[in-house]
Amino acid sequence: MVSGSGFYRGEPLSPLPYFSIALPGNLRQLNAHVTRTPQEVDASALPTSNRHPRGLHTLFFTEMWERFSYYGMRAILVLFMVDSVRGGMGLTDQTATAIYGLYTAAVYLAALPGGWLADRLFGARKAVWYGGIIIALGHFTLAIPGTQTFYLGLVLVVAGTGLLKPNVSAMVGGLYPEGGARRDAGFTIFYMGINLGAALGPLVCSTLGEKVNWHYGFGAAGVGMVAGLLQYRLTERHLGTAGVRDNQTPLNGAYRSALIIAACLILLVLILAFTGLIKINPVSLARSTTLIIAGIALVYFASLFLFFSLDKTEKKRVAVIVVLFIASALFWAGFEQSGSSFNLFADRFTQRVFANFEIPAGWFQSLGPVMIISFAPIAASLWVRLAARNLEPSLPLKFALGLILLAAGFGAMALASQFVAAGRKVWPTWLVTTYLLHTFGELCLSPVGLSSVTKLAPQRLVGQLMGTWFLATSLGNLIAGLLAGEMKTDKLNEMPGQYMKMVWLPLITGVVLILLVKPIKKLMAGVR
Repeated sequence: MVSGSGFYRGEPLSPLPYFSIALPGNLRQLNAHVTRTPQEVDASALPTSNRHPRGLHTLFFTEMWERFSYYGMRAILVLFMVDSVRGGMGLTDQTATAIYGLYTAAVYLAALPGGWLADRLFGARKAVWYGGIIIALGHFTLAIPGTQTFYLGLVLVVAGTGLLKPNVSAMVGGLYPEGGARRDAGFTIFYMGINLGAALGPLVCSTLGEKVNWHYGFGAAGVGMVAGLLQYRLTERHLGTAGVRDNQTPLNGAYRSALIIAACLILLVLILAFTGLIKINPVSLARSTTLIIAGIALVYFASLFLFFSLDKTEKKRVAVIVVLFIASALFWAGFEQSGSSFNLFADRFTQRVFANFEIPAGWFQSLGPVMIISFAPIAASLWVRLAARNLEPSLPLKFALGLILLAAGFGAMALASQFVAAGRKVWPTWLVTTYLLHTFGELCLSPVGLSSVTKLAPQRLVGQLMGTWFLATSLGNLIAGLLAGEMKTDKLNEMPGQYMKMVWLPLITGVVLILLVKPIKKLMAGVR
C-alpha cells in the first residue's frame, strides 16, 4: 500500500490501497481489519462475480446495514438527549455530550473483547450473527420510551458492535487466502459498503427522528440492522468456511472464571443502575474514565521501557508510537465534535429552511462519508504521484498536516460563531467547509496511523501495541464529549473564543511535529 496496511487484531495483512481504509470517523476504529486469521477459504472454489467471491456481496451488505444503523442512530443521539419539547430526555448539553462520548468510546473498546470472544468461543461467523441480533435489539430497545430502556439500548448496541465489527472484516480477509491485489480490491469494495451505509443512515433516521418521532428514528436503525441480518442468513452459504472454527480451543479454567466474574460484575452494575440503587453521573464517569484510559496508556508505555528488555532501536521506535498516540487522541477529540457540538450547532444556529423545507440537522452527519467517497481516491492518486517523485510526506508530517487541517476547521467554526454571537443564523456552507477540512485531515492521518504501529512495534509486541493504539481513539472520543459539553450555547458571545481554544492546541501540536520531523524520522530507524 502507499501508506498504510490492514490488520487483524495486530497481525499484519497484505497492504491495502490507501483509499480503502480512509474511512469516515467510522472505522479507523477497525480501519484495521483486526483479526487473527479466521479459517481461510479456498476462494478459487467459490462462485465469483467480477473475479470476487460471492461471499463478498454478503459481507458488503451486512456491513452496509450495520453502519446504516450505527450512524443513523448516532446522528440523532445528542439531539434526542437535549430535546425537552418533542419527547426527548431534556438533558443539559454537558450531560448529553458526556453520554455521547462514553458511548462512542465504549464502541471502540468493545471491539477488543469482541475479537477475543470470536477467537476463543464463537468463531467470526457466529460472532457477526449474534452481534447483529444484539445490535438490532439495542436499537429497538431505544425505540421504547423510557430512561431505563434508553441506557439499556446503548449498552446492547455497544456489546453487539463489539462482536460484529472486527469479525465481519476478518471474514473479508478470509475470502482471499491468496492475498495480493485481488484482496486489496475486495477490501476497497467492502469499505464502499461502510461509507454507503454511513451516508444513508443519517438521512433516513434523522428525517424520521426529527420530523416524526425520535423513537421512530431509533426504530429505523433497528430495521436496517434486521435487513442486514436477513440477507446475511440468506446468503451465508456463499461464505464457504470463512469465519468458521472447526477446532476451537476450549477455554481453560482461568479464562472461564475471569469471563464469568466479568459478566457477573457487569450484570450487577446494570441491575443496580436500573433499579436506582446507585446513581451514575455521566459527566463524572466520563472524566474518570478519561483519566483511567490515559493512566492505562501511561503505565503500559512506561512498563515497555522499564521491563520489556527492548533494545536501543526498539525503544526509539516505541517512543515514536507514544508521540503518534498523543497526536491521534488529540485529533479524534476534535474530529468527533461532528456528532456532538457540531450537531447542536447545526440544530440551533444553522439556516436549514429552504423552499419551505427544513433540512434535518442530522443530515449533516452524512457529509463525512460522502466526502470520503469523493476525495479518498484523489488522495490515493496524490500520494502515489508524490511517492514516484520521492516527495511523499513522511509519517510525522502527515500527522502534522492532519492536525493543522483539524485546526483550520475549527477556525471556520470560530468565524461562523461570530455571526451567531451577533444574533444571526449562518449558512450551512460553514459546516460544510469545516467537515471538508476535517475530512482532508482524516485522509492525512487516519489511514497511516494503524499501519505505523505494525511497522514501528517490536514484532513480539504488535498485538499489545495495536490494542493500546485503540485506546487513543477511545480516549479521543471521551475527550470530545467532555469538550462539547463546555460549549456554552446559552452564552453566544463566548462561543467564538471557545472554538478558538480548539484551534490553538492542534495547530501548535502540528507545528511542533513539523519542527520535529527530522528527529522523529531518526527515531524511526529506517521505518517509512
